[in-house]
Amino acid sequence: MKTIAVLPAYNAEKTLEKTLRDIPSGCVDEVILVDDASRDGTAELARRLGLAVFVHPKNRGYGGNQKTCYTEALKRGADIVIMIHPDYQYDARLAPHMTGLIKAGVCDVVCGNRIRTRWEALEGGMPFYKYLSNRFLTIVENMMTGQNLGEWHSGLRAYSRRVLETIPWELNSDDFVFDQQFLIQAACMGFRMGDVPVAVRYFPEASSISFKRSMVYGLSTLVLLAQYVLHRLGLVRSARLCPKTR
Repeated sequence: MKTIAVLPAYNAEKTLEKTLRDIPSGCVDEVILVDDASRDGTAELARRLGLAVFVHPKNRGYGGNQKTCYTEALKRGADIVIMIHPDYQYDARLAPHMTGLIKAGVCDVVCGNRIRTRWEALEGGMPFYKYLSNRFLTIVENMMTGQNLGEWHSGLRAYSRRVLETIPWELNSDDFVFDQQFLIQAACMGFRMGDVPVAVRYFPEASSISFKRSMVYGLSTLVLLAQYVLHRLGLVRSARLCPKTR
């Protein structure tokens, strides 16, 4: 099975090399980096390191970046795609554990779970308000969708090709809420979802969103859940929650 790592990058020049060093040798067949109009030398460094590099001339946002990541990975024949943020916020050493669950047929979607304990999350630098909102939203999302994920808001994820070919992620937001749309779609379509524990890393170079954008993100997530419930009840049909038609 061909495994491709995709790196949605924005100003990741300082952290790219150490992120790549953490990916265990032989666990991925190819690494794709999509540069979202960075203002530093991310793309140039990635090319020197031998990655497959795609550059957006204008910033398309986190979700827009992922759309290019998955499009290119599927074109290159990926059977499994693992998304790793090149800002070193997530531990890439876990890549084989995540992809292994998909290869073994245990899961279709695997997420990194940073909230193993409250102490670990806060000790790793996660702001308290983000910890609280993460816990609240994750509990609500699990209740509404019937899942049991430890965290819904991690950026470390692995997907099978079937997931990427079934979910209409092209219709999703170009912003940060893309991730929540994707997991809700996966739950709605009956894909098997699981997670693995991952250490929390918050530091100046790690990407993050402001308090204001966090509030918008949280409210958007609740709206998505309402749409999910209405769709499942057959009251309102959402094209985003229906499998792609071929």
